[in-house]
Amino acid sequence: MLTSALFLAPSFFTFLLLSLYVRKVRKSAVSQRSAALSLLKIESDAHREKKFIGFFHPYCNAGGGGERVLWTAVALMQRTEPDVISVVYSGDTDATKEQIIAKVKARFDITLAPDTLHFVFLESRQLVEDRAWPRFTLLGQSLGSMYLAWEAMSKFVPDLYIDTMGYAFTFHVVAWLAGIPIGAYVHYPTISTDMLARVEARRTTYANSDAISSSTLLSRGKLMYYRLFMYHYALALRSSSFLMVNSSWTKNHVDAILAHSDPLLDFIHLPLTFIGGLTLSIVRALASSSPARAHAAPRRAAIVYPPCNTLALSQFSLDGRPSLLLSLAQFRPEKDHAAQIRMMAALLQRYPEHRQVVRLLLAGGVRNEGDSARVDDLKALADTLHVSITQDHVEFVVNAPYPRILELLGHASVGLNTMVDEHFGINVVEFMAAGVIPVVHASGGPLRDIVVPVDGLRTGFHAKDSESFAQAVHEVMVMSEEERRSIRARARQWATTTFSQEAFEKGWTQSGWSRWL
Repeated sequence: MLTSALFLAPSFFTFLLLSLYVRKVRKSAVSQRSAALSLLKIESDAHREKKFIGFFHPYCNAGGGGERVLWTAVALMQRTEPDVISVVYSGDTDATKEQIIAKVKARFDITLAPDTLHFVFLESRQLVEDRAWPRFTLLGQSLGSMYLAWEAMSKFVPDLYIDTMGYAFTFHVVAWLAGIPIGAYVHYPTISTDMLARVEARRTTYANSDAISSSTLLSRGKLMYYRLFMYHYALALRSSSFLMVNSSWTKNHVDAILAHSDPLLDFIHLPLTFIGGLTLSIVRALASSSPARAHAAPRRAAIVYPPCNTLALSQFSLDGRPSLLLSLAQFRPEKDHAAQIRMMAALLQRYPEHRQVVRLLLAGGVRNEGDSARVDDLKALADTLHVSITQDHVEFVVNAPYPRILELLGHASVGLNTMVDEHFGINVVEFMAAGVIPVVHASGGPLRDIVVPVDGLRTGFHAKDSESFAQAVHEVMVMSEEERRSIRARARQWATTTFSQEAFEKGWTQSGWSRWL
């Protein structure tokens, strides 16, 4: 009896301390909301009518396709839900609210109303950056995101939490601290069966170094690590109330993850799952007199294609395009800009007739020092392969404003996307709407959803390596102007009818988020 009491006492006090802390966080929500409404200059007698939706997007000022999704959703809610305040959890502490709103207008031509938009700035964003975790990066970033979510909930508790960047492990923290419904727009699964297959097959990629793929022992160890991570990632996704995804490729993976089971890991985790569930129930019961809101875990994700400003882009002429190859993507490692430079070198080596006329322009956003260093490395690679700007072959445009991006899309002839398993590819849609013929990697969203045949006729080209990309570009360059115009017209028609901003807004509205308010 004494031994049991000594064992249970620490557990009881742990539960008590946790419940007190959770109660404190939830009680602070009242003062946080009052402060936010005062800052937004909303009259006090309207406080009860307002609902707060928290968007977890630590890189909201990055200017990429994911940010277009975020700001289009926020702008939609501002137009259609006057009693909803959008709260954006941002790690962009070097920018003000006014500067972020101005950049959204300049980059995406999206107008945001400041009076129903509140920012909560987070100080710990470095914990989710890959450079902070040179080893076990997936695990480190996921743990870092949980700490960032704790900081977010400590500063502001909304009525509904929506993750729009892919940090599913934050769901556990939000559920525990805030006890509110959780949703997500998933651009790319943190881990997928494809990633497990590559490790198991011992294929070298940017996420699976040669040192690991060449070692049987290290490959088996990484495979077990991935299995464990996949198991817990599935648990995190199942804790949400609703899920939206950006493509059929992402949907297939997310649906498979939601249904994922591992009998061995289920058996190992059974005691931990029981203890964790019991602990959470006790903490919730002690932290609040009202029960936590129940929800049924989503069995399937809903496809909501990302928005693209196809209407404006479709105004460009389909004729008279110079021999300009355009890459439009943030300078992140998975975008594989190096493959585009190698493609350029292969193209000029195999088809020297293009040397005086074809030029590659790499335009994209830089988020941090890591991205800046990556640009420097790419410039060095271009010098090494003798296709640098000094030879008038490869040029870089970093953090260009939206008018400059429009100018490039209106002049380019071919658009490149070399990312393997690109989850969707807003840039590819922009290419097609603008009349730029896409040459994309034969995988992911560009293969399955975007660059697809229309009435049995092509809307672009697919490739898998530098040589096949070079061959595809050459085919575009040597075909007749009539053939090029036919492809451009078909691609534009497909893009503007399937991936418009209106289609995204309709999908977002029908996703079911509003019933959780």
